[in-house]
Formats: sequence, structure tokens, C-alpha cells
Amino acid sequence: VVRPGSVERDREGRFDRDVWNALAGQGIMGMPIPEEHGGAGASIIDTFLVGEAIAEGGRDAGLMLSLGAHWVIGAAPIWLHGTPELQKRWLPGLCDGTYIGSYAVTEPEVGSDAGAVRTTAVREGDYWVLNGSKTFITNGPIADVCTVVARTNPDASSGAGISAFTIPTDTPGFSVGREIDKMGCRSSPTSEIWLENCRVPADTMLGAEGEALWRITFECFDWEGTVMVASALGGRRAWQIGRARGGEGGES
Repeated sequence: VVRPGSVERDREGRFDRDVWNALAGQGIMGMPIPEEHGGAGASIIDTFLVGEAIAEGGRDAGLMLSLGAHWVIGAAPIWLHGTPELQKRWLPGLCDGTYIGSYAVTEPEVGSDAGAVRTTAVREGDYWVLNGSKTFITNGPIADVCTVVARTNPDASSGAGISAFTIPTDTPGFSVGREIDKMGCRSSPTSEIWLENCRVPADTMLGAEGEALWRITFECFDWEGTVMVASALGGRRAWQIGRARGGEGGES
């Protein structure tokens, strides 16, 4: 299912929801999420092996980028740090493929320095109001839910006073900006995200206020790095097999 059309999808920069749904039908979308939340309950090693196998057989690095982001920075933060209500709201749909997840840290002015984010979140009663912009957000144009990292304490030192909010992408004030063209992984959609007076309930915060950098962002980046290595190894294995068969590996 994955390999047919992979070259064309990369060339055209096209995400194929039918391929995504086919993987979801095999129970793959919720690999690392516990079974009680609708996932497969797989270890990080098992999740790694699945990613490596899909990359080797499917030869679609963009799909693996989107899948890895969905697994470990889309769904995992909600599993590890979300309230029971947030877990119930999002995890079953993320695991069965109904929803696609994303995570927004990188900003135009500060890059991926998560400790220097400028997006702000100001408390107003039972709500937080977010303003700012993000860029290079994997799954940005296709996500149903996005965890956004914002500064909740402007007076805190660098790396402190930063919180994370799980936001439905149809929330007023949340908008997807331009889609970003890339040299590789082009079947994975990447975009800017804009937040303009985006009001979210206080209970959409993941974990404790001001602790998102160390307890959520860096933790999930550890998971992400592991899963992305799996895709690279699977792709290299496909290339090696192709070379051994007389040059076929070039298409990977």
C-alpha cells in the first residue's frame, strides 16, 4: 500500500490520506499508546521496529516523518501529561486514525530553541489567550489537534515559565499559514501556524504550569529522535537491497 506512488507523492509534495488510513487500519497509529487509551501498548523498541519496517518496505520518508510526529509529539504528550479528560477526548481518535496530531515549538525568530519561545499565553479567568507564530510544523496543514508551547510567565528566566496547551485546530484564533516547500520528505505537510487571541480552556494545559520545557518538550524530543532514526535505518536498508539487485535502490 505504501510503496506504490511513493515517488510521485514525494515529487508532488502530496500527503495521501488513503495511505494513512490503510496504516490506521492495521492498528499502527497508536503504537506507543497504552491499550486502555485505544493504542497498541508497544514499547519504544517495538515502535522503532514498526517504523523501520514501514520505511524499508514503503520507501516514503515523508510518510514516516508525519507518522513519527503523530506518534511521539502528537499523541505521546497527551498520554503522558494530559488530564483524564484530555486523554479521553483525543487518544482514541489519534490511535484509530480519526485524528492527526502535531506539536508546535519552532518559531520564526528563535528557531527550535524551545527555551526562547516568544509565543505568549495570558490567563483570563478559566481561559488562556495565546498570541504568536510557529513555523516548520510537521503535520501543520492536516492536524486535528496541536500541542502548542507558549510562555506563561514573561518574567521567568530562559527555559522557565513555559507551558504546553493541547488545542483543536478548528479553535477560533488558531490558523494554518503558508505550507513550506522542502527538499526532502515532501509527502509530509509542513506549515506555519498563527495564534491570534486564541482562547483555550485552562484544562487544556499539559502538566504543570511553567514546566513544559523540561517535562514535556525535551522528553518528547527524546522519543522523536529515536523513532526518526528508525525511518532512516529502514530507508538505508531499502537502498542497500536495491543496490544489490542492480540499482533499484535509487528510487528510495
